[in-house]
Amino acid sequence: MGIISSNKELSDDVIECGGSFKIKLSITAEPDISADPADIVLILDRSGSMAGSPLANLKSGARKFIDIIDESTDGAKDGHIGGGSRIGIVSFSDTAVQNTELITSVNDLKDAVDSLRAGGRTNHRDAFEKALALFEPASTNEKIMIMFTDGMTTVGGSAVPVTDAAKAQGVVIYCIGLSGSGGIDVQALNDWASDPDSAYVTITPDDEELEKIFEDLAKNISKPGATDIVITDTVDPCFRITSVFAPTKGKAMITSDTSVKWEIDELGVHSSEGAFLEFEVRHVGSCSGLAEVNESTEYSDKEGNEVDFPSPEIEVDCGGDVTPRSCSDPVTIEVGGCEDTVEIDAGDLDMSSLGRIIKVNVTLGNVCPHRRVALAAILTETDIRGMDHKRGIRILTVPAHSMSSCRDITVRCISFVVPEDLDASGLDEGICNTRRFKVRFIAHYIDNDFDCCPDITRS
Repeated sequence: MGIISSNKELSDDVIECGGSFKIKLSITAEPDISADPADIVLILDRSGSMAGSPLANLKSGARKFIDIIDESTDGAKDGHIGGGSRIGIVSFSDTAVQNTELITSVNDLKDAVDSLRAGGRTNHRDAFEKALALFEPASTNEKIMIMFTDGMTTVGGSAVPVTDAAKAQGVVIYCIGLSGSGGIDVQALNDWASDPDSAYVTITPDDEELEKIFEDLAKNISKPGATDIVITDTVDPCFRITSVFAPTKGKAMITSDTSVKWEIDELGVHSSEGAFLEFEVRHVGSCSGLAEVNESTEYSDKEGNEVDFPSPEIEVDCGGDVTPRSCSDPVTIEVGGCEDTVEIDAGDLDMSSLGRIIKVNVTLGNVCPHRRVALAAILTETDIRGMDHKRGIRILTVPAHSMSSCRDITVRCISFVVPEDLDASGLDEGICNTRRFKVRFIAHYIDNDFDCCPDITRS
C-alpha cells in the first residue's frame, strides 16, 4: 500500500509573542495489497443531507476507488479484483444495509454504489455493525473499514462500542468526514478510527474533494510499505526548534535552528503501521498575527512514494505593542581578573544643560488589520499663567498588524528630552522645580481603500 496517510498538527492555535508550541508529524504505511490481500468494506452515508452534489461526488470517489483496487490486485483493469482481495458495500441512513457481500465483481460493486439514494437520518452504529458482520472470522485477509459520513449521529446511539470491538479484532478503520454542512462530530470520528487519529481521519469541507480523497487512498493501497524513509521538516525563520522528542519509530535529530530530520528504516512492510514525531518550537522573530509555521517539508523513500504534509498556521499574539525607538548601543566595559579599577572613554557627548527625559505610552483603539497608522505626539509645557510652550514633536509610523479583526495597539516609549534651561515653571529651585507638561496625539490611517474613478471615454 505504501504511505496511505500523512499529517502535521500543532499543539496550539494561538501563542503569545515568544511563546512555544509543539509540531506533530504523523505517517501511516501498509503493505502491498497484491502480496497481502485485504477485505475492504466501504461504509457510505446516504442520509438526507447527502442529496445533490455530495452524493454524486461520493459515488464518483467510490467508483474510482474500486477501479484502482481492481488494477492494483492483478495488474489489469479487467473488472475483477484479484489476489484474494475483496470489497463490500454498506450504506446507511435511518438503518444500514449490506448492499453487497465481500465480492470481487467490479460491475456489481459499482451497481451497488450507483443505486444509492439520499434520505433519512444518520445511524452510524448500525452501519458499523453491518460492516463488521461482513468479515469472515476465519479469513487471514487484512480487514479494513472505510467510513464516510457528512453528519452527526441522530439515531441508533453511540457507535464506539462497535468500533472498539472491531479494532480489538484487528480491523483497521479509516474515517472520512465532509464538514461542509457544519454537522460533523470530529471527536466521534477520532474515537471510531484507528490510532493515531491524524493518520486515519480525513476531514474536508468541500464535497468536490471526495473523489480525490478516495483516489489517493486507493493509490496508496496499491503500493508496498515504505523503506529508507527520510523526512526533513524546516520551520519558518520566525520560529526556532528548541527540542525534539523520541519518535515512535526510527530516529530524529535537530540539524539546524530551523530544521529537524526524521529517519525510519521501514514502516508498514508486514502490516498496517503508523508513526509520529513531536518537536518543540519557539517564536523568535518579528512576525505576528496569523503565521505559517513551516517553510518546507521534504519526504523521500526507497519506493518513491509521493507524500504531502499540510502547512498549518498559528496565531502569534504579540500584545499589540510597538516600540518606535530602541535604546542606544551600550559601550562595552571589560574588567580583568586582577584589576581593581578600570578607565574607559565612552566618546563625546555634548550637553548644553541638565535635562529630563519623558517617556509616553499610548494605546490606539480598534486599529483595523493591514493598515498602517501615522502617529504624532506633541509635547508642551504649561507656565504659571496657563500658557503652553512647545517642547517637541515625535512623528512615527505604526506598522500594520495581521490579526483577523480590529484590535488595540499600544505604542511604548515615545521619548522626549526637555532641557532645564527651558523651565517655564517660574520657580527658582534649580533642577528641583515642579514642571507641568501636556502631550497631545494625532493619528490617522495611512492605508485606505480609495481608488481613482475610471476614465470614461465617450464616443
